[in-house]
Amino acid sequence: MIQMMGKVGLFLFLLEFNLGLIHAKDVKAEDKFMVQNGSTVTIHYTLTVDHKVVDSSIGKKPLIYVQGMGQIIPGMEEQLKDLKQGDKKHIIIPADKGYGPINSEAFQNVPRKSFKNSKFLKVGGIVTGQYKGNPVQATIIAIDKKNVILDLNHPLAGKTLEFDIEVMEIKHEN
Repeated sequence: MIQMMGKVGLFLFLLEFNLGLIHAKDVKAEDKFMVQNGSTVTIHYTLTVDHKVVDSSIGKKPLIYVQGMGQIIPGMEEQLKDLKQGDKKHIIIPADKGYGPINSEAFQNVPRKSFKNSKFLKVGGIVTGQYKGNPVQATIIAIDKKNVILDLNHPLAGKTLEFDIEVMEIKHEN
C-alpha cells in the first residue's frame, strides 16, 4: 500500500495519523481468538437446573450470538468474555444474572371463564395468550371453580443455572 501512495500520499497519511485523524485499532493478535464485544460466537451448551438437564444444543445446531449485544442472559455473557475457541467451561449463574428473581406481582388471578376449554386445564400446565398486545406464557399454579391462578414469571426465574459450554468458533468483523 505504501508503494502505491507515493511520497506525498505517505506524508499526508503519516501527518493525519499523527494528528489523530486516523486511528489504528489497538487489537492484540491474541485478542482475535478471544470472545470480545462484537464477536460472533458459536457455542455448544448444556443447561442444568436442580441437577436436571433442562436444555442442550448437543446433537443439534449450536447457539450463535454476538457478544455484548444482550442476546443471551447477562451472567453467561460475562462468563464467556475472554474465552478462546476450543475452551470448555462449567458456568454457575445465580438467578439475578439469569432470568431474575421470582416476581410476586407476576402471579395473576384469572376468571376460569376466560379460557375456552377450561375443563382441560391442569395445575403445572402451560397456557399462552396476549397481555397488552404482547404474547405471554404462564404456568397454572392453582385452579378452583371460578378462577385460575397463573404464574407469569419465566419458568427459570429464581433458579441457579449451570451451563457446560464449549466455544466452537469466534468471528470478528474486520
